[in-house]
Amino acid sequence: MKTKYFLLLISYSLLLTYHLYAQPKYEFRAVWVATVDNIDWPSEKYLSTDSQKIEFIKLLDMHQRNGMNAIIAQIRPATDAFYPSQYEPWSEWLTGTQGKPPVPYYDPLEFMITETHKRGMEFHAWMNPYRAEFSIGKSSISQTHITKLHSDWFLPYGTIKIFDPGNKEVQHFVTNVVRDVVRRYDVDAIHFDDYFYPYRIAGKEFPDSVSFAKYGNGLNKEGWRRSNVDSIIHTLSKAIKQENKYCKFGISPFGVWRNSDKDPEGSNTKAGQTNYDDLYADILLWLKNKWIDYAAPQLYWEFSQPKVPFATLIDWWAKHSYGRQLYIGQGIYRSVETKSLAWKNPNELPNQIKKLREYPQVQGSIYFSSKTFEKNPNGWNDSLQNNYYKYPAVIPPMPWIDNTKPSRPSIAFDSILCCSVKDFFKIGIKSDSVVSKVNRFIIYSFSDFSMMYINNPKNILAIINSSNKDFNYSLQNVPADQNKIIIGITMLTKTNVESNLSRYIYLERKQDGWQISSNASNN
Repeated sequence: MKTKYFLLLISYSLLLTYHLYAQPKYEFRAVWVATVDNIDWPSEKYLSTDSQKIEFIKLLDMHQRNGMNAIIAQIRPATDAFYPSQYEPWSEWLTGTQGKPPVPYYDPLEFMITETHKRGMEFHAWMNPYRAEFSIGKSSISQTHITKLHSDWFLPYGTIKIFDPGNKEVQHFVTNVVRDVVRRYDVDAIHFDDYFYPYRIAGKEFPDSVSFAKYGNGLNKEGWRRSNVDSIIHTLSKAIKQENKYCKFGISPFGVWRNSDKDPEGSNTKAGQTNYDDLYADILLWLKNKWIDYAAPQLYWEFSQPKVPFATLIDWWAKHSYGRQLYIGQGIYRSVETKSLAWKNPNELPNQIKKLREYPQVQGSIYFSSKTFEKNPNGWNDSLQNNYYKYPAVIPPMPWIDNTKPSRPSIAFDSILCCSVKDFFKIGIKSDSVVSKVNRFIIYSFSDFSMMYINNPKNILAIINSSNKDFNYSLQNVPADQNKIIIGITMLTKTNVESNLSRYIYLERKQDGWQISSNASNN
């Protein structure tokens, strides 16, 4: 009887824990911000510097309200730059004319990183590896653009012009561009999307026969193309870590690696094109060889899609992450497409979030794209704010990069405003850890000593940047029946390893307002 009672108690505790922590503490929540063709930001080519800044801050604030903890911003859409570069000209989507700097002058990348980090969010620099001319004959092309300086490096295909992936000089050039960004900017990651070899155009072969004849080395053309992409990924992986060992490297591939009718290891899908067979991107090889830190397959389909259903693919990717982090690319943009009827269902996105949280191998989501959230489709902004992303989440650690636990921070008591607090109080944070390794602080708020669980995301009050050495805490929204507030702080490294909890501040509600208890510290 005692054993039965004990098992029932354990089952109840597990059930309670599941409901308590149904929203995970660790979860990557990001949005793609596309600059190509002014999809997301800036909203048009000819905005002033001030207008660009205002738009980006508004964008960040919206995503922070929605619970996001990372931004993936496109800084190199077409062999051009949203930052001053010795290799490539200013982007036409920044100023309207390729090569023209912003006026008044500023560094958009530095601005984006600073504002993103200021909000306690990560900044992932999204770079398109091979696209060079977005629309042949229509794009603004500077005389200093690489297509003008090395025309033999490029191949036209359909309406675009791209680098020849088989050209060794091209691989060296792209690697230098990436190195330059990682060396000069405090980016948290370098991010590539799905554009390696271009998507096939029916009846039109990609014109790389000259490079194949020169560099083929006895391989068949398909194997040679894959080896070219493997080579650049491996080279970039090493280069990024050489410049900054804390900088992550992530790839967002097309959602299907291979169909099972081509390979028994493939997914039970019927995709018209795949990573392996058409884009020559063997994402599984990169994961197996640990060349990348995360994969974010673009699963832009719905549950009811007959050929590439969401549930089938998320299950397949969860079984093929090989110990690297896996984020799911979700196509919220589909909700504003007239013909995408399944995405008119308000439950489509919430059900996808529930589904991905069933898999421990899946650590989060990335949404395409930013502008869609401005329309609050199906009320999904509200769903995220009030339910699925109600509490802040910590970006999952990557122990293979660094697993060193930082020392716990301290609260500076002399920065608390007065002894009787009416509306808010201010705390200062001190840390003895090496500043270069510190990334963020987590501010916890507990209602009682018996509820001081840092693994419960409900207790996370805020995640702030490590440069913010003080924090203002408003007391206006504390429930009327709550008479205690216990504030504690932990510290995160650049790879999101968390310290132990600091000493705490203990506030009690008194007749004349909140007061710091004499039992204020757990030193």
